[in-house]
Amino acid sequence: MRIGELAQACAVSRDTLRFYEQRGLIAAQRSANGYRHYPADMVQLVLYIKTAQRLGFTLGEIGASVAALWQAQDPDCAVTQLLQDKLNLIETRMTELDALRHELKQRLGQRCPLNP
Repeated sequence: MRIGELAQACAVSRDTLRFYEQRGLIAAQRSANGYRHYPADMVQLVLYIKTAQRLGFTLGEIGASVAALWQAQDPDCAVTQLLQDKLNLIETRMTELDALRHELKQRLGQRCPLNP
C-alpha cells in the first residue's frame, strides 16, 4: 500500500508516517519512481504506535521495544510486561509527585529564604 492509503487506514497524516520512518519505527520499500510502499501488516504496527503513545510511551520507548514485540514468541505476554513496567514507573512517579506536592504546600506562606 502507498503512503496515502496507510495514512487513511490509520487516521494519521503522511507527515506522521514519514516522521515514524525517520525515527526507524516503520519502514517502507521504495519503488523505482521513489514512492513508498508498505506491507499490509504496517497498519497494525502504526495503530500499535498510536496506542502506545496514547498510553504514555515515548517514541524512544516504542522504538526500543517494537522489534522485540514483533519477534516475540508470545506477543500478548510481552505487551503485558511492557504495560506492567510502564504502570510501575507511573506509580513511582505519582508517589514522587505527591511528596513534592506535600513539600510545596508546607513551604507556602513561609518566608523567602533569600530575604535577610
